[in-house]
Amino acid sequence: MDEPRAARLVQAALRCYPARWQRRHGDEAAELAALLIRDGTPAGSVALSYLAGAAREWLTPRPGGRPGRRLGAAACALLAAACSLGVSAGLLASAGPARAASPSPARPPAHCQPGSAEPVPAVGRPLVIIWVAGHGRSC
Repeated sequence: MDEPRAARLVQAALRCYPARWQRRHGDEAAELAALLIRDGTPAGSVALSYLAGAAREWLTPRPGGRPGRRLGAAACALLAAACSLGVSAGLLASAGPARAASPSPARPPAHCQPGSAEPVPAVGRPLVIIWVAGHGRSC
């Protein structure tokens, strides 16, 4: 993920914290996130961690706090987390399978391999044929 996009993702997660937390810890948290991302931690992982922390911060009872407001903020943080997970899943799904670029050809199913012997029924017993779901073509 490019640097400006990663920074926006982390900043969005940090905005989910209460204002008093942002005033006290926001700059330090943003700096820590930048260091983690520079060292190779995925920005999505850092942002998700911050979203979980924001939810905890809102739900932790504080003296003089109003529970209704905390619940609304927690719902906002959970919604943001769900959206970021949906975006991450969409990006992963659009990447395509890794084997698609593989230079080796696909191997035929085991029953099509040369040397696989067909079972011979025992004498005096009826022949039972079991169809196995497969590719629907003869080998």
